[in-house]
Amino acid sequence: MTYDSTDGANGGSAGAGGGSRWHVPAEDLRAYARGELAAPTLWSADTHLTACAHCRSVLAEAADPVALDAGWERLDAELDAPQPGFLESLLLRLGVADHTVRLLAATPVLRRSWLGAVVAVLLLTVAAGHSGAATGSPALFLALAPLLPLLGVALSYGPGLDPTYEMAVVAPMHGFRLLMIRTVAVLGAVLGLNGLATLAMPWYGAAALAWLLPALALSATGLALTARLGPVLAPSLVGGGWITLLLVGHAGREAVTDPLAPFTAAGQGVSALVAVLAVGLLYLFRDRFDLNRTRGAGGGGGRA
Repeated sequence: MTYDSTDGANGGSAGAGGGSRWHVPAEDLRAYARGELAAPTLWSADTHLTACAHCRSVLAEAADPVALDAGWERLDAELDAPQPGFLESLLLRLGVADHTVRLLAATPVLRRSWLGAVVAVLLLTVAAGHSGAATGSPALFLALAPLLPLLGVALSYGPGLDPTYEMAVVAPMHGFRLLMIRTVAVLGAVLGLNGLATLAMPWYGAAALAWLLPALALSATGLALTARLGPVLAPSLVGGGWITLLLVGHAGREAVTDPLAPFTAAGQGVSALVAVLAVGLLYLFRDRFDLNRTRGAGGGGGRA
């Protein structure tokens, strides 16, 4: 952008005396007042006007009052706009749409408090794995790791769980699409942390990765049941079923070093099958998430 350098009158020479300062050209100020100044010149003018009383007075003389008020409202909105955080800035640079970034940033379980709690839990299980390395069975880690994605997905959607749920209800977006956007983000974060914890237990070898298929099966099943049972009851039943299965399997083991049933070859195959079937059911029930959103809004605000 080009500015005039003057001693007090706009339009002076660029080589004016040492007491001069840069000012927005008069023609740019007139275009700014009419709302016709294009970016990036518009941005430079906005920035300059916040600090230059001379240009503001020239603008006031040349501007239509209505257009001037609109310009100041636009400037106030830009100055008051919240600055995106690190995650939001990274997603925007990767080409993710603005509205999608906002939905992800509002996901409760992507906040540092939740992720910090997940890291703390995983550190405890890794420490327990170190102490039990002699047994050759990472049972505690394998039992806990699949529950973390299930819990994270459950806490990312639904009334009473999502602080932006009311906005999501009236947003021009299918409930299923919103759920999938947040589910992918949560699974990416939690599964990534689980993967890092797995790398911290190299002595177990490939057996330490046996949590992955059960984690996908539990998360997919919880999502599929959410369409009918809601975001609280569905994951509660799935998590309770998982714990019950582990307790029964633990009681039936003949030796401490024997793997629990879900982490055997047969158990892994069953987990993969359950995950595929749950994804299919989730797709069939996808329209129910929009109905559930409408009912949730009606229940919160009463019926007309």
